[in-house]
Amino acid sequence: MKGKSYHSICRWTFNPGKGGFVPSNIRPSWTSDRFSTVDFVKLISEKIKPRLPENIVIGIELHYDTEINEKNVKEVVDVMKENNIYLALITPGAHSHFAYGGVASLDPNERRQAEEFGIKTVDIGYEMKKVFLKGKEPTFVLWNGSWGYDIATPFIKKMYENLKESVANLCKYEEKKGGEFYFAIEPKPNEGHPSMLIPTVASAILFWKKLNEDYGIKLGKKGINKEFGHSEMIGLDHIYDTVEEIDNKMLIHMHINSQGYNDGIVLGGPGKFDIDHGARINGMNIVIAKLIKEAGFDRWKGHDMQARPYDNEEKAIERVIRSILSWESCEIVAQKMNTKEILNYLVKRETDKVEDIMKDLVAEGFRIFKSFYE
Repeated sequence: MKGKSYHSICRWTFNPGKGGFVPSNIRPSWTSDRFSTVDFVKLISEKIKPRLPENIVIGIELHYDTEINEKNVKEVVDVMKENNIYLALITPGAHSHFAYGGVASLDPNERRQAEEFGIKTVDIGYEMKKVFLKGKEPTFVLWNGSWGYDIATPFIKKMYENLKESVANLCKYEEKKGGEFYFAIEPKPNEGHPSMLIPTVASAILFWKKLNEDYGIKLGKKGINKEFGHSEMIGLDHIYDTVEEIDNKMLIHMHINSQGYNDGIVLGGPGKFDIDHGARINGMNIVIAKLIKEAGFDRWKGHDMQARPYDNEEKAIERVIRSILSWESCEIVAQKMNTKEILNYLVKRETDKVEDIMKDLVAEGFRIFKSFYE
C-alpha cells in the first residue's frame, strides 16, 4: 500500500479570472470581496479532500500580504486546524508591491521596504505554527518575480550583490526566530520582467553555495522550489534539473505544474508565457517521480496552477483534483518501473525498446488516473 503523500494547493489558483487578454470575471464568486482565504480552506475541505485517496495529506500555499496577513491570520489558522489542513508554503508576494528589483533594487528605499516585507512574512509564518505538520515543516519560498530588470548595465552585478546580502540577512533573522522553515528559491527565466536574477535551477544552487561561502549561511534546509513549467518555458530539461537538486541535497519543495506540449495533448511549451497547466501524465514526470522516490523525497508537492481562461468555478476545482490524481498516478507507475531492464537496454543502445517500456508506463498511468477519477 502506498504511504502518505503530501500535496499542497495554492490560494492564488482560486481567482475570478486572469484578466489582461482574457476575462477577469469568468468566476464571479471568487472575487476578493466574496471569496476569502478562510473560504478557500473550507472549499478544499468540502470539495477537494473528499475526492482524493485517503493517503493524501493536504497543505496550502499562501502569499503575504494578499492572501495571509495580520488581519486574517488567526481566523485562517483556526479554520485550517479545524479541517486538518497544513501550511506547506508561505512566500512574500513582493512582486505585487515592488517593480524595480525588490530586495535587489538599486533604489535604496525600495530595497529597504522589500527587506522589511520579507521580515513581516517570516513573522506571519511563525504565527501559523499551530498548522505546521511535524516533520513536514513548511517551505519559505523566495520567488524571483520581483528581482527583475529590463536594461543592460554593469550594475546587474550590484543587484546580484544586493540580493545575496538581503537574502542572507533574512535567513539569519528566520534562524533566530526558530529555524523551522525550509528555505527555497523558485527560479523563473522571465515574466513579468524581460530578465530576472536567479533564472534557473543551476543558478539557484550556485546562489545558495555563494551565501554559504560569503555569509556563512548553513546549507541545511536550503534548496530549490523547481517549478516544472519554469524549466520548460525555455526548453530546459526538468529531469536534469531534478538530478542537480538531488546531487546538491537541495530538493526541498516542488511545483509540479506543467507548461504543456509535453504530452501531445495540451498546447504550450517553450517560448510561451507561463501557462500553469496542472501536472501531466508523461514519461518525463514518471522518471522524476522515480528519481525523487529513490532520493527519499517525502515533502510537499505543490500545484501552482491556473484554471483555463474559460473555466467556471466547478471546472477550476476539477482541474486541481485532476492535477493531484495525475501526479499520484505517475508515482504509482514509477514504482513499477523495471530499472534493471531499462539499463540493460541502454547499455546495448536499444533505446527503441526503452521507448516502448516508457509508452507502456504512460498508458498504465492513464489507466490508474481513470480508476481514481471515475
